[in-house]
Amino acid sequence: MKKVLFIGALLCASMPAWAAKGHIADDAYVFFHSGPSNQYRIIGRVNSGESVDILDRNSQTEYVQIRTSNGKTGWLPDALVGQGESKLIELPKLEAALAQSRSTISEQADTIEQLNSSLEQLQNESSTYTDQIRSLKTEIRDLQSQIANMDQSNLMRWLTYGGLIAFGGVVLGLIVPHLPRRRKRSDDWF
Repeated sequence: MKKVLFIGALLCASMPAWAAKGHIADDAYVFFHSGPSNQYRIIGRVNSGESVDILDRNSQTEYVQIRTSNGKTGWLPDALVGQGESKLIELPKLEAALAQSRSTISEQADTIEQLNSSLEQLQNESSTYTDQIRSLKTEIRDLQSQIANMDQSNLMRWLTYGGLIAFGGVVLGLIVPHLPRRRKRSDDWF
């Protein structure tokens, strides 16, 4: 039993502690080998775009040790393993972002249409108000002209009345001295 535990601990210690995210390049499917070159036997295959963990790299043979999603490990050429997430995983995210962008563009187009409609309505109202202001200014000018004419006619009327009164006063002043005067009665009782 101690031997089994020792061998298990040794195997665990021999496996690298780090595991970077990667994926199989988008080229169909790839066979992986039991060792770091194609001289080792094929032990399985991985579909393109499938996520894998990169466990180790062999710089001499340019092979990468991977672990598949179902836990199998093996080696395959470094050129067939891409860094990060696969395009197959990124594609739904990109499609969702595209759908969100299209939705936002549609909402913004609706908002722009509403704003243009409001702008047109406000411009029509402004035009109506401008016409009303113009007609009111014309009416004010007409009324001011009528007031000025009324002031002149009132002035002429008062001057005429004043002239008539003055003329009447002069005539009375000329006539009154020529009127016969009444003599005072003399009551002489004494």
